[in-house]
Amino acid sequence: MIWLRALAPAAVALAIGALLSWFVSDTVAARWLGGALLLFALMQAFYLTRVHHWAALPRKRDVPVGAGGWGILLDRLARVARQQQESVAELSAELALLHSAVDRLPDGLVVLDRFDHVEWANNAATELHAIFGSRRPIHLFIRQPEFSAYLEGDERARPLVLSLPTRPGRLFELRLHRTDDAHRLLITRDVTEQSKLDAVRRDFVANVSHEIRTPVTVIGGFAETLLNLELDDATRRTYLATILKQSQTMQRLVEDLLTLSSLDGAGGVPVEDTVDLHALIAALADEAGVLSQGAHTITTRIDGPQYVRAAATELESAIRNLLTNAVRYTPAGGRIRIEWRSRDGEGLLSVRDTGIGIPEEHLPRLSERFYRVDRGRSRDTGGTGLGLAIVKHIMNRHGGRLQIESRVGEGSTFTLRLPGRRLMAALPTAANDGGAGAPAERVDGTDSAAA
Repeated sequence: MIWLRALAPAAVALAIGALLSWFVSDTVAARWLGGALLLFALMQAFYLTRVHHWAALPRKRDVPVGAGGWGILLDRLARVARQQQESVAELSAELALLHSAVDRLPDGLVVLDRFDHVEWANNAATELHAIFGSRRPIHLFIRQPEFSAYLEGDERARPLVLSLPTRPGRLFELRLHRTDDAHRLLITRDVTEQSKLDAVRRDFVANVSHEIRTPVTVIGGFAETLLNLELDDATRRTYLATILKQSQTMQRLVEDLLTLSSLDGAGGVPVEDTVDLHALIAALADEAGVLSQGAHTITTRIDGPQYVRAAATELESAIRNLLTNAVRYTPAGGRIRIEWRSRDGEGLLSVRDTGIGIPEEHLPRLSERFYRVDRGRSRDTGGTGLGLAIVKHIMNRHGGRLQIESRVGEGSTFTLRLPGRRLMAALPTAANDGGAGAPAERVDGTDSAAA
C-alpha cells in the first residue's frame, strides 16, 4: 500500500527512538526522534515543491522522480502524463489533417459566432473574401446589401448568388448552415462555370424546341389539309413532298443531336484507327458529287500522307459535314475543291468553295450550336445549324482545330488542321505503295459552262 510506504520512515524513526530511550536516555531519544521527524517533514516539503513546479508547466517539464511512497505516486503520475501527451499528439495530428483537408477544399468555409463575427476561415475563404484575422464582423469582408439581408433572414431560404468585388466577373453561391446555438457555417462556392453551362443548356433546349417546332407545324398543317380537303393529284403530291422534306429535316436534326451527344459522352481521347485518308477523300468526293447532282465542279488535290491516326467515323463525319455545307451553300455552277497536304508539321485538309461568302463579323460564331448567318436560307437548304459545331468538337478531340476563312462574294475555305503526331507516311506493317509520288488530281461533276 502506498500509505504504508509513505509512513515507513516515520515508523522507523519512532522505533529507533524507543530503543534509545530504553538503553540510553529519554533526552537522546527525543532528540533523535525530533531530528528524524524534521527530516521527514523536509523531504515531504521537497517533493511537494517539485510537484508544484511541475504542475505549473507540465508540457515543458518532466515528472519528477521520487523515492518511497513518493516514487510510486510520481511513477503513476508520469504514466498518466505520458498517456495524456500521446492522446494530445494523436488529436493534434488528426486536427492538423482535418485542417489541411479543409484548407484544400475549393469552397470557402467561414465559422461565425452568434454576433456574425469570423471565428475561423479556410484558405479558399481567405483568398475569396480577403478575410485576415478573426473576431471581426463578416459584413466587413462581404459588403453587399443583399448579403446583409441574407444574414438576417431565414437560414433555410434559397442560397444567395452574387458577384464579389474581390473577384470581378465571377459568380458565387453563398449558403448559411447553423451548427449549434452559438455558431453558423457560411459556405461560398464559385458557380461561374456552372452558371454558364446552365445558360448554354437553356439556350440549347430553346433552340432545339424552335428548330423542331417549324417542321412539326408544317407537317401537322399539311397532314390536316390532306385529311379534310379533296385535292387533285398534283396538289396532293406537292403537299406530300413538303411533308417528306420537313420530316427529313427533323431526321437530320435528330441525327446531328445524337452525334453531338455521343461526342460529348465519348471522353477526351478518341479511339485511334489507321485511316486511309486518300481513299476516304475520294469516296466522300464521289458522295458530294451525288449530292450536287452535277450542279458543281468538284476537284481534289492530294499531296499529303496517305494514312493518319484518328477515329475513322469521326473524321469521316467532319469531312462530310464540310462537303455537304459546300454543296448546299454554293450556287449552281460553282466550284468546290478538296485539298490534303502537310505543312510545318501539320496535316491540312481544306474544302474551298466559290459560294456567296460569309461576312467577317459572323466568322467567330459559326461553330456555335444552332448559329446561322441566314436562318431562312439555312432551313431552305436543309441545314440544322449543328454541322460546324460537330466538326469543331471532333477536331478538339483529335488535338486539332477548325480554321475558317471567307470573303463575301468570293467564297469560303474550311480547313481541318491535324497535329503532326497523327500523320503516317506508311502503314506500320507494310510499305505504302501509293503514298509517295506526284500529287493526285481529279475532277468530278460538270463545270458551269457545260451545265
